[in-house]
Amino acid sequence: MIRFLVRRLFQALVVLLVLAAVLYACFYLAPGDAARLACGPKCSTAQVAQIRGQMGLDDPVYAQFWHFLGGIVAGHDYSTGTDVLHCPAPCLGQSYRTGELVTSMVGEKLPATASLAFGAMALWLVIGVGTGLLSALRRGTVTERALTGFTLVGTATPVFITGILLLLLFCSWLQWLPYPSYVPLTEDPQQWAWNLLLAWLALALVEAAKYARLTRSSMLETLAEDHIRTFRAYGVSERAIVVRHALRGALTPVIALSALDLGTMFGGALLTETLFNIPGLGQQLVQSVQIKDVPVVVGIVLVMGLAVVVANAVADVLYAVADRRVVLA
Repeated sequence: MIRFLVRRLFQALVVLLVLAAVLYACFYLAPGDAARLACGPKCSTAQVAQIRGQMGLDDPVYAQFWHFLGGIVAGHDYSTGTDVLHCPAPCLGQSYRTGELVTSMVGEKLPATASLAFGAMALWLVIGVGTGLLSALRRGTVTERALTGFTLVGTATPVFITGILLLLLFCSWLQWLPYPSYVPLTEDPQQWAWNLLLAWLALALVEAAKYARLTRSSMLETLAEDHIRTFRAYGVSERAIVVRHALRGALTPVIALSALDLGTMFGGALLTETLFNIPGLGQQLVQSVQIKDVPVVVGIVLVMGLAVVVANAVADVLYAVADRRVVLA
């Protein structure tokens, strides 16, 4: 286990380093002037040159990248003109547009995105795995055909369509819920949950269809294996076979897919965040790309990459817990 974790840590560092290098290269080659965007259209050439010097854009791209890496390891000091702003490690840089530290910006946006991601994941696992399990156990019945129809509709429906329908149904027509407005968990847990409920449902209903189909096919494959037939021949109850043996083996692909979806959810839920007024990382990433705010973009993408790496490492450990045939190597 220790060797596995050390190897995973090394792989994570390599992945994040490559991500940062590619992003810096892409933004360096992309058209546009970040200094001009930060200064505004009415700035003179001299003012733009001064801003470019303060932002360090006159340095070669490799020097800018080296300073960025140094900030992550040891922190960095930024001059504000009259004072010095210290950014402690891990420092992800300073926004070109606002001058705010990227770590502070990520820290402000991350709770909203994490709330959306983990809440939606809990719902789609309960709905998807439950639906897939019931469909596999009721194979050939009306129940299976109805659940298969549900999964097909859910897979074919985009999340923004599902979200709009939920808003119209619960907020406009039935008026059971107010229109969502994100409230931090630390301020009011009840309002936090109520305002995120529709966003969770919108994501969960779409994702649950995928998990239901995966669970059904994996469960049917596991139930047809030799060791399951052996358990039945020895008179083991069907409930014990399903819960203690078949389900654990069938959950392995579900765990793998959950890790990928959870990691990408940290930066890929832009439509859901916009539709339900959630101030998360997705919205901030798009805004920063539009104004070519390189430190913010790199910082957010690195956080997204770290989420994917950590989620997959946790999934690898859960493989061994769910299926004893899996060995961490």
